[in-house]
Formats: sequence, C-alpha cells, structure tokens
Amino acid sequence: MKKIIYYSAIVAFIISCSAPASKSGELDKLKAQREQLNIQITQLENKINPTGKKAEMKAVTVNVTDASERVFDHYIQVQGNVDGDQNIAVSPQISGNVTAVYVKEGSHVNKGTVMAEIDSRVLRQSLEEVKTQLELANNIYLKQSALWDKKIGSEVQYLQAKTSKESLEQRMGTIKEQLKQAKVISPISGTVESVPLRVGQSVSPGSPTSAIRVINMSTAKITADVSESYATRIHDGNTALVSFPDIGKDFVTKLNFTGRYIDPTNRTFKVECKVSTGKVLLRANMIAYIKIKDYSNNKAFCLPVNYVQNDQKGKFIYIAKQKGKDWIADKRMIKTGKDYDGVIEVLEGLTTGEKVITAGFQNLNSGENIVF
Repeated sequence: MKKIIYYSAIVAFIISCSAPASKSGELDKLKAQREQLNIQITQLENKINPTGKKAEMKAVTVNVTDASERVFDHYIQVQGNVDGDQNIAVSPQISGNVTAVYVKEGSHVNKGTVMAEIDSRVLRQSLEEVKTQLELANNIYLKQSALWDKKIGSEVQYLQAKTSKESLEQRMGTIKEQLKQAKVISPISGTVESVPLRVGQSVSPGSPTSAIRVINMSTAKITADVSESYATRIHDGNTALVSFPDIGKDFVTKLNFTGRYIDPTNRTFKVECKVSTGKVLLRANMIAYIKIKDYSNNKAFCLPVNYVQNDQKGKFIYIAKQKGKDWIADKRMIKTGKDYDGVIEVLEGLTTGEKVITAGFQNLNSGENIVF
C-alpha cells in the first residue's frame, strides 16, 4: 500500500510540472497564427484600397418634418344620459274618478292642452248653488246701497249685504279654480310618452301611477358624472363634444352646469350640457359620450407619442442637424406636457423650423450621418 501511494505522488508531480509547459506552447502557437492572419488582412486591405483612403460611413435614410406651432387641446371623456330639457309627469290635482282621457302615447300636445278630466259633478252643482245665492245677495246689496246713499236704513245693514255678496263671489272663484284642477292640463308643448289613466279609474294628487308624462325633446339635456380629480379644470362654459353612437351624430356645445357637490359614494360631481336636436331623433335615456375640453395651448409643438423616446436622463427625440454639406442625427432632450389621442405636447427643447426625424430613428445614434 505504501508503494502505491509513493508512485501516485510521483506521477502527480510530473503532470503538474508538464501542464504549464504544454499551455505555454499552445499560447505561442495561437500568437503565431494571429500574426499570420494580421499579415493576410493587411495584404487584402492594400488590394481593396491601394490609395489608403478612409472608407466613408454609410448614411441612414430617415424621414423628417419641420417643427411648427399649432393648437393643442386636451379632452376628458365621460358617458352621459340623454333627457328632454322639459320632461314632466303631470298628475291630477284633485281626487276622484277619471271621466275622460283625450290623449294617447305619441300624441303631440301644446301648452294648455286638456289631456284628461276628473269627475267634477259635485263641484258644478256647488257652483250653480253659489250662483243662485250670489244673484240674491247682489240684489240685496244693490238695494241696501241705494237706501244707504239716501241715508235710509243703518250702516250695519249695508255692510252685511256687501260682505255677503263679496263672500259669495270669493266662494265662486274658489269653486271655479277647483273645476280647473279637475282637468289634467299639459304645462308644456311636447309629446305624450305614457298615459296610465283609464276612464273610471280612481286617482289622487301626486300619485306616480296616475301621472301623464310629457317630454319636449326639441332641446336635449345630457348629464354625466365626472371624477373630482378634474374639479379645478372643468367649469361652466367649457367646450363639450357630444356624440351619440347609436345614431352616429355629433354636436359641439358648451357646459351649462357644473355641480358644486361631490357625491361621497363615488367621488364625482355632475355636469350638464344641452344640444338643439333639430330633425335628429333623440330619445330619453339614450347613451351619449361627452368630451370636455379641460386644457388648451394655442402655441404648442405637437408630436405623435411614438416619436418620443426615453432613457435614464429623460425623454428625447432626434433632430436632423446640418454639418457642413452633410446631415447628422442630433439627440435632443425635451420636456413634454399633456398627451391626448396619440399626440403629445412638447413644452421645451424644440424651436420652429427644426427638422424632427419621424421615421428611421429606432436604431439611430447621435452624430450618425443621415439622408432624407
């Protein structure tokens, strides 16, 4: 066993001594090959370019556009609901049974049109009684007045006759007003949307099941909820672009109302605008999209968002800059503002007339020759 260990140690020592020698030889061999390759490369270069003129760098083909100022508008879009500017549920003003209904769904009514009537026989009878009493009271008053003018009779008799007549006149006026309330009259011009009343039906004031709905859609009202984060940027008078996807119509209008109350449940406030529909058929509760202009810059440099690149220093674009007779790419750091619909606002780093590289900039390097 001792002999085996002794011979193994001798073999390991010989191998360790010979390893550096073999690696050193391999390195010398590789260096010789490299020198030979360098000689061959130099010979080929002399054959290709015998004058020794430096090869020109190939220019990168790009597209450019001149920077110019224009109007930049920023909008926020919200979904809203359509309603008529006048949308009213007209209920009977007195209790009773319906004796007549004069309209149906789709009927056009004018302001003051009688749409239904409630039983008023008792009121008419009361009115006739009061008329009879008033005739008598008026005759007595005239006679007492004539006698009082001649200083005949007492002042009390004259005053009693006058009071009786005036009281009956007031009572007659009250009954006449009640008779008017027996008629369901449209307070606006528009179209009848629902008629829940039926002849013989018992109704009472304020009941939603007995209200005739009339809508005037000549002017449509669009309301929407807007996040409170825009509260400082949205005000009455802001331009609004209203689109109706179901009918493919667009309108330009202005906000006529912005709420001053933030709903605590969804942190929104209400906005409202109106559009004159003309011949466009709009319906209540139709969906509408409102684009509200919340920012505008009349003199802005605007670029498509994909022209702007990012690195560790920030956002940049490439400008075509002339150098002698050649054009080179110049990396330009910029400061941007808002972006909307694929366009971004450039606030700093760009001047009018500079040539912005719009295509071929993906693998471009600053200082590289370009052609366009």
